[in-house]
Amino acid sequence: MSRSVPDSSSRAEYFEALEDTSVNPSDAPTLGDLIHARLSRRGLLKGALGLTAVGALAASPFPLPAAEGAEATADAPSTGDAGGDRFGFDEIAHGVDETHHVAPGYSADVLIRWGDRVLADAPEFSPTAQSADAQVKQFGYNNDFIGYVPLPPGSDNAEHGLLCINHEYTNEAVMFPGLGDYAEDFSNARAELAEIEMACTGGSIIEVRKKGGKWTVVPDSRYARRITALDTPMQLSGPAAGHERLKTSADPTGTRVVGTVNNCAGGITPWGTYLMAEENFHYYFIGDVEGHPEQANYTRYGIPGNRFPWGRFDRRFDINAEPNEANRFGWIVEVDPLDPASTPIKRTALGRFKHEGAESVVNKDGRLVLYSGDDQRFEFLYRFVTSGKVDPDNREANKDLLDDGTLSVARFAEDGTLTWLPLVHGQGPLTAEHGFISQADVLIEARRAATLLGATPMDRPEDVEPSPVSGKVYVMLTNNSKRGIEDQPGTDAANPRAENLWGHVLEITAADGDHAAETARWEIMVRAGNPGDDAVAARWNPATSENGWFACPDNCAVDPAGRLWVSTDQGNNWKAASGTADGVWALETEGARRGTGKMFFRVPVGAEMCGPRFTPDGRTLFVTVQHPATDGTIDYPGFARASTFEDPATRWPDFQPEMPPRPSVVVITKDDGGAIGG
Repeated sequence: MSRSVPDSSSRAEYFEALEDTSVNPSDAPTLGDLIHARLSRRGLLKGALGLTAVGALAASPFPLPAAEGAEATADAPSTGDAGGDRFGFDEIAHGVDETHHVAPGYSADVLIRWGDRVLADAPEFSPTAQSADAQVKQFGYNNDFIGYVPLPPGSDNAEHGLLCINHEYTNEAVMFPGLGDYAEDFSNARAELAEIEMACTGGSIIEVRKKGGKWTVVPDSRYARRITALDTPMQLSGPAAGHERLKTSADPTGTRVVGTVNNCAGGITPWGTYLMAEENFHYYFIGDVEGHPEQANYTRYGIPGNRFPWGRFDRRFDINAEPNEANRFGWIVEVDPLDPASTPIKRTALGRFKHEGAESVVNKDGRLVLYSGDDQRFEFLYRFVTSGKVDPDNREANKDLLDDGTLSVARFAEDGTLTWLPLVHGQGPLTAEHGFISQADVLIEARRAATLLGATPMDRPEDVEPSPVSGKVYVMLTNNSKRGIEDQPGTDAANPRAENLWGHVLEITAADGDHAAETARWEIMVRAGNPGDDAVAARWNPATSENGWFACPDNCAVDPAGRLWVSTDQGNNWKAASGTADGVWALETEGARRGTGKMFFRVPVGAEMCGPRFTPDGRTLFVTVQHPATDGTIDYPGFARASTFEDPATRWPDFQPEMPPRPSVVVITKDDGGAIGG
């Protein structure tokens, strides 16, 4: 494949643009097609979008109706609290600059940064003298997911616990002095730099405590741990473990693997284990797929991604040297944070795809239901239901619960129903006739299996969060700039939006509160983007202020009061998508203000907003600020160029001339000690 990088873009920007290209051959109706059919059939908008999209939609702030018999939901407030603003803070303004901002009356303190000590014997961070030996003991790069596990185990302690933090990927241009972006042919790559990047990728477990109203990292904690792509041994378990397609020269058993990569969002199980979701694993592989024994499979996942040079120095990441290695990535990894000596386990029963998140809910029948999106344009939404039940009184009894269950994929219908289609070998087209010899094949090629079942291609399904309070499930659909253009599916002049830069938030209601049921209902809560721009065709409650709307929802969290908070990831398109930096917004989900956004936190230029995670009492919000100074800095007024180690758009959070920008965890508390957003 050609990897010529446009002169006007950084290498990271170029590869992000490649992700706009769908690799899904499905001709099933997209979610956008279904929304359009649903509205067209009901005549809800009566063609008004052709005249003035925002004017038509502002008159009806409520979500799309759930079914034919639910006409009133389009014209009257939904059930729930019909009172005023449930979020008692003064919002901040849209904007972009070199630092972070939080609502008045709150403090946002940096808790830990890239390079800070995790293990007791870690050296001080030296940005000009980095090494893999140091990085495997220090806090990794590009912190994303945060999970909170209270201490002591089994308690609801909101002032002492473990933070489980994913480290998704690295940005070499601002990490390494004198390098800039990797050259197209990796001619400036070096083995020691690749090893540093592997050591920076994976996860960190740190112990934290709140004293005197402030949070600190507990030094020399017995729980402290780094998990890396470089050297962390892992086990493969479940139906695909030991399969021929998972065997390599280093592991002829197909049950052991080294490392994990591109850990994006994740989850914490009810028994207190940490789930790391492997997302864009294809980035790390190099080689030639033409004539490869896994050619069709790898092409469906975009392998080789050729984004990192690791395969030049480590044969694991060269698909021609190790033809099966890439099949050992793209899974959900379970880690026991209470036992630093435990071996992380890749749970193959949950399927192989570009997982964004692994959030779960204990169903009313006692089984665990786990939701995950496949984060690429025109990919799918998945659900896993365990065969066994969660034992709340015996942690050990749950240790292999994720090895046995049913993985399903979502098909949406225009009447507001959703059907979960099981990915089970021997059912429907998932047979030897279509290349599936066993359940292992179905799971290894979950994308192809889902396509054959007729799943609905969606707009980058990222975080999927079930609310433990309402039972609703919130799906962040980030964007799809290729929808409806060229030969891509989903074109529609009214709704959904072609060339959708802005994304939307979907709400799913489980049938009778049963998350394991075959069907559910769905509706759109908001269509993101600027409601003041007719061309955007955004959909918000009219109560949303000029700062309350956002673009590109990515991660989310439900606080202990059941309120929804949304973080955004606009990438390099932030100027076109919104003109403001990413951040955290509160989003009303009930009553007369349903669909109203309110801006709470903003990241520095070039950064992405990740996390977020509340403590059990709702008085602390942990967020992660990823890759400051990188995304779209060419559009940052007064800077207007790509950042490098020597010349970054911001030196957040240290603002010291010798320090590069550093991804960091930020802890937010209310100055009066009250609940966040109260």
